Formats: sequence, C-alpha cells, structure tokens
Amino acid sequence: MGLPNSALKRARQAAQRRARNQQVRTRLKSAVKAFDASLAEGDGSRQEQAFRAAVRAADRAAARGAIHRNAARRKKSRLAKKLNEAAAKATARPSKRG
Repeated sequence: MGLPNSALKRARQAAQRRARNQQVRTRLKSAVKAFDASLAEGDGSRQEQAFRAAVRAADRAAARGAIHRNAARRKKSRLAKKLNEAAAKATARPSKRG
C-alpha cells in the first residue's frame, strides 16, 4: 500500500531538521573544545574570547532547538566555572615561605 504523502513529507522534514541540528551541535562542541584548548595554553585574552564564542554557540543551539535551554545554561555555567578557576589560578601568588 505504501506510505501517504504526508508521511513522506514528514520524513523529509525530519531529515532536514536532523542535519541542521547536527551542524549546530557540532559547532557547539567545536567551540567548547577550542575553549578547553585555550585553557590549556593559559593565554587570558584568548580564553575570554573562546569563552564568549562557546557561550554564543550554546545560546544559538538552544534558540534553534538543537539542545534544551537548560542544557545550554548548564554548559555555560560549567564553562564559566572553568574560566574563573583558570583566572584564579593565574592570579594566585606563590607563597614566600622558605
């Protein structure tokens, strides 16, 4: 009997959405990896720039429905925590005990 036209159309739409969402999620993962790499380097200005790019990617992914908005918030929170820990580590002074 075959599938009705509406089912075929829904399958096409689902495939397009899946491809689009996959691209958005891949961009998000790449931005997070770039942020982690900047943390490993220790360059403060590059860390801040990579953090902003990762946050922007998370916001865009949530806005487009590729990830849940709470997942985006959780990801941004964890990235901010890593950035703050790196900044605290960079500004910590070594002790002068001898």
